[in-house]
Amino acid sequence: MRRIGDQVEVEPFGALAPPTPQSATPAAAQAVDAYQAMLPQDLERGPLYFANQIMQPQVITVQAGDDVARAWHVLVDNQIHQAPVLDAAKHLVGIVSERNLLTTLNVDDGQVRDVLARRVADVMSTPVVAATPVTDIRRIAQVMLERDVDGVPVVSDAGALLGFISRSDILQAVVTDPPLSIWR
Repeated sequence: MRRIGDQVEVEPFGALAPPTPQSATPAAAQAVDAYQAMLPQDLERGPLYFANQIMQPQVITVQAGDDVARAWHVLVDNQIHQAPVLDAAKHLVGIVSERNLLTTLNVDDGQVRDVLARRVADVMSTPVVAATPVTDIRRIAQVMLERDVDGVPVVSDAGALLGFISRSDILQAVVTDPPLSIWR
């Protein structure tokens, strides 16, 4: 706003240059200084991370033709909760989790007791939510929340598995220094 005689004229934000010390009254200059002090500073933010920067390239996988007992042992032995499922050509075709496997297994004290004659392909989740190497982690985190998945495979354009991103990988990226810019 600016005063012209007895009238007050309102200009859009940024249309007027801030008053110079010669043109402003002391009260007006004090008000402008107080307003500018309250404006958010242009904070220097850290880099925006992409999937290929935080993914784990060493991925524990199972084959679609494996029996469910073998898949269970792979998960338990490696202390993971899910694993990507590959076909004979090594392309990603699904993901199998403890939840998927428990529908066909009876586990007693950590050991498989009874097994239905099923293959991983019969119980895996498909289609798979996957990311490309240049997907930003904000999008990956959003999909993980929306789909209630604990991790996302990273695949090439040809469908080859390149890596895996877990919730822990995203959290690790967020707490690294310099701080992550999640708002670009």
